[in-house]
Amino acid sequence: MLFYLWKENFMTKKFKLIATAAAGIEAIVGNELRHLGYEKVQVENSRVRFEGDVTDIIKTNLWLRTADRVKIVLAEFEARTFEELFQGTKAVAWDELLPMDAAFPVSGKSQKSALHNVPSVQAITKKAIVNQLSEAYHRRTRLPETGALYPIEVAINKDKVMLTLDTTGSSLFKRGYRVAKGGAPMKENMAAALILLAHWYPEKPFVDPVCGSGTLPIEAAMIGYNIAPGLMRSFAFENWSFVTPTLVKQIKNEAKAQANFDVELDITGYDIDGSMIEIAKENARAANLEDSITFKQQAVKDFKTDKINGVVVANPPYGERLSDQESVRQLYKQMGQVFLPHESWSEYILTSDLEFEKYYGKKASKKRKLYNGSLRTDYFQYWGKRIRN
Repeated sequence: MLFYLWKENFMTKKFKLIATAAAGIEAIVGNELRHLGYEKVQVENSRVRFEGDVTDIIKTNLWLRTADRVKIVLAEFEARTFEELFQGTKAVAWDELLPMDAAFPVSGKSQKSALHNVPSVQAITKKAIVNQLSEAYHRRTRLPETGALYPIEVAINKDKVMLTLDTTGSSLFKRGYRVAKGGAPMKENMAAALILLAHWYPEKPFVDPVCGSGTLPIEAAMIGYNIAPGLMRSFAFENWSFVTPTLVKQIKNEAKAQANFDVELDITGYDIDGSMIEIAKENARAANLEDSITFKQQAVKDFKTDKINGVVVANPPYGERLSDQESVRQLYKQMGQVFLPHESWSEYILTSDLEFEKYYGKKASKKRKLYNGSLRTDYFQYWGKRIRN
């Protein structure tokens, strides 16, 4: 009976939570959280703070399109010595979160701090957790760590320690539909961020002229139909002792019910490489969206349309290698030439080439600095003049 009372308390307990994000994407994650109904949202570098219970942990993992992970903040304190790190970590009631057989690997990072040796930081943190759990469970022998996975991170920045528990597991960009990929596929959460920044609405035509494995068109279709991006995958929290399978099933069913497949979408992905088009179609089939997206082999220079008020979102090659730069800049020039006559269309193009505007032939309405992985890029935005139907 005590176990069930303890679990019930955890069901209503409010946690301090963070949604981690790539640099430049944090504000979009913050907007997503506000759209989901969260009020106390605080945007910081590479993360967004908010509060919620177990239901919110499940909900945000299912619905956040642009975040990397959702983590529980277990403790924050200052530590300049290993003793301070040990005592601050041991002060956490780990036994309230981790069952006796929990597997709890500790990852770590440190920046601008006295405790700069990350392996030592991880080892001391692990030792403190083991010490607390051993005392709480009256264990004289080694903890088995044969049960569910509870990934813990110790992050130190300017001597300030943050201990977190990762509720997500594999990063949220792993939606579960990518069964095949090309040479340099864009992460799904980055693709979703580009689409949200483009202010595309489902009633507008959507085109990716260099679609590769189809990530941008697939993410656009998921946004257009209001499909929760986490529905096709599992999460670390699903195996935890204080998260009931019935609650997970209930929230997933609620998310499924919010999808609207009555919306008519006009989404097209083009690529000059026919093998990439086949890969894109395969990924769309895995996402159950093969009938919602048109994929066609076509060079950028051959693009034509009589549609109005459309949106182009593209992640073309960047020409990072000098040997590729000339052909890539020729592609930028072709893009500018074929899209220029379509004044009602808006174009959003991501590249690391700072001279993109010169070759595209037009100054951007706005630029936004983003990081595509570790690569610094600019999102060049060209706003169209809307034509009333």
